[in-house]
Amino acid sequence: MPLVTKADLRSPTIDAEIRQQTSWTKSAGQVLTENAAASSQTGFDIFLSHSYRDARAIDAEELLRLKKLLQHHGLSVYVDWIVDRQLDRNKVNAATAAKIRKRMDQCKCLLFATSTSSSESKWMPWELGYKDGKNGRAAILPVVEQRTDNYYGQEYLGLYPFVVRQQDTNGQMRLWLKRNDGSYIELSEWIRTGRQPSRRAS
Repeated sequence: MPLVTKADLRSPTIDAEIRQQTSWTKSAGQVLTENAAASSQTGFDIFLSHSYRDARAIDAEELLRLKKLLQHHGLSVYVDWIVDRQLDRNKVNAATAAKIRKRMDQCKCLLFATSTSSSESKWMPWELGYKDGKNGRAAILPVVEQRTDNYYGQEYLGLYPFVVRQQDTNGQMRLWLKRNDGSYIELSEWIRTGRQPSRRAS
């Protein structure tokens, strides 16, 4: 069961969706910002924890592709600066923390999207710890350059289950939640029921 790769984010399906929303006059960052129609939504499947630096810098397109990949699998995704555009993640204060907590409570799970900037984020470890303590539904979503089956992560990140992408027995591409011991569960089932990985890959 391989991890999600940057090549997966460039699949024809994702490319087609990106092309529908972008043009030579719009950047991926602009499209993400304009995708604020979800602001009236009060419940989501996923709180996508990511580095704010990724959102505003060169990785904005990758973040957009990651969001589209999750949506392609039928999952609703909360991204704070898209839905709550008034939030200023550069200011760490009680009001911002309260809003983020409220939104995490409205999401069934948290996926911690790793990147070159995530290790520098002040918010991401806090978000991960909060959601893990609240309902135990926190996992890592590594996006890697080369196809590999296991994720060990830096320090405490290796303690969490992680998302992989693999075909099911019917040949349909699915997202799964896996642990390094080989146990797994379909991501949507984990989100829906809260059951932990238990089946063993053969």
